[in-house]
Amino acid sequence: MPLDFSSFRKLLRRSLRLLESPPRPSKVPARAGVTGPGGTYPGDFAGRTSVRYSPELDGNPDPGEIVWTWVPFEEDHTQGKDRPVLLVGHDQSWLLGVMLTSKDHDNGHSRNEDYVDIGAGAWDPQRRPSEAKLDRIIRVDPSRVRREGAILDKEHFQVVTRHLKARHGWS
Repeated sequence: MPLDFSSFRKLLRRSLRLLESPPRPSKVPARAGVTGPGGTYPGDFAGRTSVRYSPELDGNPDPGEIVWTWVPFEEDHTQGKDRPVLLVGHDQSWLLGVMLTSKDHDNGHSRNEDYVDIGAGAWDPQRRPSEAKLDRIIRVDPSRVRREGAILDKEHFQVVTRHLKARHGWS
């Protein structure tokens, strides 16, 4: 039986394209009972905490690192999206983080106080400049962190946490 090399080449090309393409954030429904250490997402963090820059690319997520993880939607915590998050602290067994976006909210014409520029880095496959969203503190289940994306430099981390401290009364 002769082998069909043209079909094999097409399959190989398609597979290579998939492997070379950067991961895309996608809407991911919550898995009932597995959204966090307590079983369900308890809501965004609204308390006080202290921040500490302590990144280590050791396979465990730490404050100062940008990770890709599932983030619940504000309006419906049972649904969410995989996206980059800057980790800034802890709340018992949860990590605390702020979402990142590549959409520019400080474009010279107006300034949105909910966002602060952090520059570009390895967390974005296209190396676009990013901003940290300050008005929502996400609780992150360490077991749901998909991957460590990068370590944010200490200077930009301090800019973000200075704004968070002023806004939320943190130490």
